[in-house]
Amino acid sequence: MANSFVFSSESVGEGHPDKVADLISDSVLDACLAQDRLSRVACETMVKSNMVILAGEITTRAKLNYEAIVRAAIRDIGYVNNDDVFHADQVFINNYLTRQSPDIAQGVDAKKAKGKKTAEQGAGDQGIMFGYACNETPELMPTPIMFAHRLGRQLTKLRKSGKVSWLRPDAKSQVSVRYENDQPVEVVNVVISTQHTADVAHATIEQYLIEHVVKKVIPARMLNRKTEYLINPTGRFVVGGPQGDSGLTGRKIIVDTYGGWGRHGGGAFSGKDPSKVDRSAAYMGRWVAKNIVAAGLATHAEIQFAYAIGHPHPVSVRVETFGTGVIADDRITAAVNQVFSFKPADIVQQLNLLRPLYRQTTNYGHFGKTDLPWEKTTRAAALRAAVR
Repeated sequence: MANSFVFSSESVGEGHPDKVADLISDSVLDACLAQDRLSRVACETMVKSNMVILAGEITTRAKLNYEAIVRAAIRDIGYVNNDDVFHADQVFINNYLTRQSPDIAQGVDAKKAKGKKTAEQGAGDQGIMFGYACNETPELMPTPIMFAHRLGRQLTKLRKSGKVSWLRPDAKSQVSVRYENDQPVEVVNVVISTQHTADVAHATIEQYLIEHVVKKVIPARMLNRKTEYLINPTGRFVVGGPQGDSGLTGRKIIVDTYGGWGRHGGGAFSGKDPSKVDRSAAYMGRWVAKNIVAAGLATHAEIQFAYAIGHPHPVSVRVETFGTGVIADDRITAAVNQVFSFKPADIVQQLNLLRPLYRQTTNYGHFGKTDLPWEKTTRAAALRAAVR
């Protein structure tokens, strides 16, 4: 009997309130690392109406103009229209950033301290991390989330090109894909909700987005006469962005990862420097999983590993291939431990993470972008050699 099911994933645009907060937090992080690569950053942002609130802990030698960073990030997104309540040049900014706790710093710093069992750099917190990859798409990512991201990118491209004057920054997309025998075969429905000016007709929005967004980025072979298009299904989306809803850093963790297909440890990414394993170890997990699939050891691979705060070694490492591995999962796990080092300091070194690259990650997923270091498959050959 054929195994048939439908799986859905969503993405959100740059102007979604949560993504506004993410971009501000990652902009602060990049600004710190540009001046001081050893900065410790945990920057949280909240946006609502015409307000931006910064909070968290930062220890850095960098000299920053936080107001300029915030306004530049909002301007890059596109909140610059005269009718925007949330406007790059008019928002009020409240800064509640303080220095990192010395107790946390003691655990992370690569030096001895009273009560610490090692002089090596430890994890900045306890936590479980997952990485995932599959062979469904060229990016080795699940199909639904990649299609959803493509829709969001195309919307943003059209808006920022100026060709579509009625598009506004806030937007969401969702794609439902039917699988037959674990292979994606068709798109069942597409949902796009995009903010717009008050003077455009719903029929215009619907027709334009189907033709110039959906059919532009989703392969024709995946669409058919039964595909359902739900474009601005409420009928109106004029009030959007932080005017319509509050936004918080780190609230779109499933959008940021695998669209719900691969598991997630729970920790958010944006605004955190790589000493925080919530971020760096999740990138490490993706790097390992992608190399497993690229090496031909499995068509679907997930890795889970865990840390204790202040401790330099993971307390567990496990690879799961869901029955698609060409060898036993325990042998793949052994090869992974031979080829990769999961120490927090080594993760930073292997992926060259102490540099301002984090604004590149904020929108349309932290995974599946070929120019990011954890997307490289340079360890595939070493993994194949390790299992011989």
